[in-house]
Amino acid sequence: MNNFIFTSESVSDGHPDKVADQISDALVDAGLENGDETSRVAVETLVTTNHVTVAGEVKNFNVDNVEEIVRNKVKEIGYEQDGFHWEKLEFVNKIHSQSGDIGLGTDDFGAGDQGIMFGYASNENEAYLPAPIYYSHEILKKLKEMRTGGYEYVLPDAKSQVSIEYVGGKPTRVDQIVISSQHKDGFHHSIKMPAKHAAEEALGELIDNDTIWHINPTGKFVVGGPDGDTGVTGRKIIVDTYGGFAPHGGGAFSGKDPTKVDRSAAYMARWLAKNVVADDMADWCQIQLSYAIGIKEPTSIYVDSNGHNRSIQKFIRDNIDLTPKGIIDKFDLFKYYEYSANCTFGHFGNKDVPWEKIGW
Repeated sequence: MNNFIFTSESVSDGHPDKVADQISDALVDAGLENGDETSRVAVETLVTTNHVTVAGEVKNFNVDNVEEIVRNKVKEIGYEQDGFHWEKLEFVNKIHSQSGDIGLGTDDFGAGDQGIMFGYASNENEAYLPAPIYYSHEILKKLKEMRTGGYEYVLPDAKSQVSIEYVGGKPTRVDQIVISSQHKDGFHHSIKMPAKHAAEEALGELIDNDTIWHINPTGKFVVGGPDGDTGVTGRKIIVDTYGGFAPHGGGAFSGKDPTKVDRSAAYMARWLAKNVVADDMADWCQIQLSYAIGIKEPTSIYVDSNGHNRSIQKFIRDNIDLTPKGIIDKFDLFKYYEYSANCTFGHFGNKDVPWEKIGW
């Protein structure tokens, strides 16, 4: 099908689920920075009205300031509202030691769990991402710039949704735009200006006279963030990846150290797909990897593209180390302490992270 409309959504760094993701990843960062390759972190976060709970399993987790890390992250995101304030939070810590049974299979860098992971890339834009998710992210990046750059009535929680019309398999125009942006009370009319400006800057000439706009369609959005909706780690996995344009294996990324293939193998699958496209082996590429707990080599590799799939698959098998340790070493994931800074606006598309580098 070459002519169609496809829609994807994104959420801001102040969305409740993203607040939870960032807290979980801040604890991953701290655990790795204060540990070594034997450190293990699997931490989930729940955020609601002036409350944060963290829970999970760790090993060699030499972090004694968990509450401080949590409060600092909430402050960094920008929450100083009555219903969710970094200083007023009730904090509960339920982090405990990881089961020794897991280490039987992972201490020698077998996969930390079974699972399937997908990677995707296309030549639609400079980020090698499907246009709907790419532009959904870009709108919210622009809106954040405005919020932190002087528009004080723009608050942290926001969502975007972009419907792109494809003709001949190529993105040609924006059919509809949805933006919901939290704002201070009394600014329900004013919020429309920065929201529309953010979209216009992000989308440019893709917007035309027939584009349909929906900005805060309920009328106002004052109560937001974790005070408006409870947030939990790992609930924005489609936003984190390809906006539904490609399959998802089901495993979330945030809160997990690199031995968890949900995260590291998904990063590798993306890197493989991106380099296939960047190397002009295909216009688009989708890769699936699968693993079994405690087993080093992937149990399967699948390639789908508009190129020569068998030759691409053979090249990958013959030249790329797809063991968990091979992936960790390739991207130096145990010495990467910025997972929390890069878990918003998608895990893919930022050319500064190691799994987005071009070159075999």
